[in-house]
Amino acid sequence: MKILFDLLPIVFFFVVYKFAGIYWATGAAIATAALQVAWVWWREHRVDKLLLATLGLIVVFGGLTIALHDPIFVMWKPTLVNWLFGAVFLGSPWIGERPLTQRMMGHAIAVPAPIWRRLNLIWALFFVVLGLTNLFVVYWASGFYHAQHALLQATGKDTIDLANCAAQQLSDNLLALCDDAHVREGYWVNFKLFGMMGLTLLFVVAQALYLRRHIQDEPKAVEID
Repeated sequence: MKILFDLLPIVFFFVVYKFAGIYWATGAAIATAALQVAWVWWREHRVDKLLLATLGLIVVFGGLTIALHDPIFVMWKPTLVNWLFGAVFLGSPWIGERPLTQRMMGHAIAVPAPIWRRLNLIWALFFVVLGLTNLFVVYWASGFYHAQHALLQATGKDTIDLANCAAQQLSDNLLALCDDAHVREGYWVNFKLFGMMGLTLLFVVAQALYLRRHIQDEPKAVEID
């Protein structure tokens, strides 16, 4: 249930994007993240610092996207969130007695201390790579950045709402550029939900297989007749 709860802003972003475009979707994600924090505070009278930091990032970068009508700001947000998580994992052995992975899973399984430290470093590297992968999709794999730049350069405008290309009274060539940029923007939106979630699930499965090799058996009690 917690995983579904954490995914709510991304899911709402995805759904609203399909009907109303990236600016309404960004507003929906900001509102959902704020409601999450309010709900956690109401239930537990405390809010995890990472949840607050995530809210802060979506408010700042999502707000910039809405205010400046530029999707690139909200596209950077997943990278910054993942890098924040990576920094937390990387710094956890020096803040407290145990690495974060051991604090999260040590109550359920027992593995040697060096394995926890190694796994903690792997998690940190995973978040760094995931953040870089998001930027790769934004700037290269999806082709969005170059398509948007070509459109703005051709129209001489600073911003164009890609969700309403047909309403902008563009020539056929410019309309084609606008539609192309919108399609490529959608590639990133799909990656944000399905790509990142899929990569994370694959990583979790790989982690489980790795831990399985190192789980320590509980000592069996010796029966005395």
